[in-house]
Amino acid sequence: MPNSIFTLLSRSFLLLFITSALPSVSFAAENTEPTRVIILGTGTPVPDAQRTGPGVAIITNGEAYVFDAGGGMVKRATQANEIHDIPELYPQDIKYLFITHLHSDHIHDIAELSGHRWWGRQQRLSVFGPKGLSEYVNNMNSMLAIEANIRTIGTPPQLITDRQGYLASATEIEDGIVFSNADITVEAFTVPHGEIRPAFGYKVTTADKVIVISGDTTYSETLAEKAKGADLLIHEVYSGDRLSQQSEFWQDYHGHSHTSATQVAEIANIAQPGLVVLTHILFFNASAEDIVAEVKRSYSGAVALANDLDNF
Repeated sequence: MPNSIFTLLSRSFLLLFITSALPSVSFAAENTEPTRVIILGTGTPVPDAQRTGPGVAIITNGEAYVFDAGGGMVKRATQANEIHDIPELYPQDIKYLFITHLHSDHIHDIAELSGHRWWGRQQRLSVFGPKGLSEYVNNMNSMLAIEANIRTIGTPPQLITDRQGYLASATEIEDGIVFSNADITVEAFTVPHGEIRPAFGYKVTTADKVIVISGDTTYSETLAEKAKGADLLIHEVYSGDRLSQQSEFWQDYHGHSHTSATQVAEIANIAQPGLVVLTHILFFNASAEDIVAEVKRSYSGAVALANDLDNF
């Protein structure tokens, strides 16, 4: 055998040996972008031009999973798509919505989301939430049908992907894993929110992040346990300093339904998350800096007070 051919074959075998000895590489894993968390709304039932109703979007592997749908959430999703270049948040492409509880400021935009350009939906909206959700969604579907019937009369059929694309499905949930696929696991757990039962928080696990969303709640040991070691703890908050200056009625009401900045600090000290994100903010005339300072009095970890469209 000529030396040149022998040398070439030897090099080929050597390359094959070295390549086979290397650990296998998953190109899918390399190309998977980090999970993104977009705060769509940080407000309360009190109208606020700067803070829309509660909403959190978790984006993983090309899909959006939205938690709560307060009034204005759909507009914020559209803005997030434009500002942060997140096409998964184009409203007609959102497929999965999880509701913490049925207070109005958390559900006003379910109909807006399901009905937004419904005729172009590729998949109908699936909504998960507490008992009572099915009745709400069934009535919502009946309401949306009125507009859908009118629109289909004059719309060329080739423009309509699904003639009943406005129809949402409702799944009433209990504590435990409520949704899971190859990209995400969503666990619901009960939280105390005054007389509202059930109310849920959510623990969301993706390939690279654990995110816990408190929903509306008072101090919760269960929540603190679920949030241990989480990358993000997204928690509601009120200014305890300022609430103490309010009437006894309001102190009692909010104290049994919501979480003071000091209590958030107590939860964070147990959970030790990577970052505490404050939302659903009851200021009572405190500033954002005041509320963060209240938390930081007894918690040394990272804390951020969220604004609508913040991106984590």
